[in-house]
This record gives sequence, structure tokens and C-alpha cells, in this order.
Amino acid sequence: MDATIYHNPACSTSRNTLAMIRHAGVEPTIIEYLQHPPSRERLVELISGAGLTVRQAIRQKGTPYLERGLDDPMLSDSALLDAMLAEPILINRPFVETIKGIRLCRPSEGVLDLLPPVSRPFSKEDGTVVIDQGGHRIS
Repeated sequence: MDATIYHNPACSTSRNTLAMIRHAGVEPTIIEYLQHPPSRERLVELISGAGLTVRQAIRQKGTPYLERGLDDPMLSDSALLDAMLAEPILINRPFVETIKGIRLCRPSEGVLDLLPPVSRPFSKEDGTVVIDQGGHRIS
């Protein structure tokens, strides 16, 4: 299975998502989007493919969201996209794409819906069990 992750190695959610992809036996294409941001067209594809609005895909925490006035409800999607492309830290993460679809994997366990079934246990880096000893997904 092919998979692509728009990854930020400094983000624990992104690291956990990448680890789950690899745990499923898939070696994804990793795009470190802070260094290699998607094109505008690709960003729109990711957002719409994940069933999100542009506003839902913008990251607020730990970004210049408020100082740039991006909380203004009158801002258009185009203006928000411009901001995300100018400062990729504003793009929420991680987006993952496989043949099964596109998802913003927050929480990271959402990636399991895009992967082949996993029967081996898996825990996040903080110890939270995602897949138990019996191969069952923990909600």
C-alpha cells in the first residue's frame, strides 16, 4: 500500500501517526511540510479530501494564528490558504493519504482507518494503548 504523510517530526501526534503507519507494514512517503509545503492546489485537495473546511484545517496552537488576525470570521478561505502557504506552521497536521482516502489524523489513531488491518499491539510514545494484545483497537 502506498501512503503519504505530511509530517512534522517535532509534533508527537505526527510522530505517533508515522509510527502507526510503519507498524501496519507500510513505509510511507514522508513530506516534511514545513520545509516542503504543498502547492495551493495540493493543500486544497488535502483539505477537501479529508472533508474539512479551510478553517478546520488551520492550526491555532503554537502558531501566529491570533497575531495574524486569522480568527476573524470574515476572512475568506482564499485569505486563510494564503496565510497557510506563507507560514506552513499554520497547516494542521498530520495529513495522511492512502488508497482508502485522506484524513487529518488528529487524533493519531484516525490513521488506522486508512491502513491495512493491524493485529499486533501498539502503544503511542506516551504509553497510551491503541491496539491491545488481542489485536483490538482501543477507542
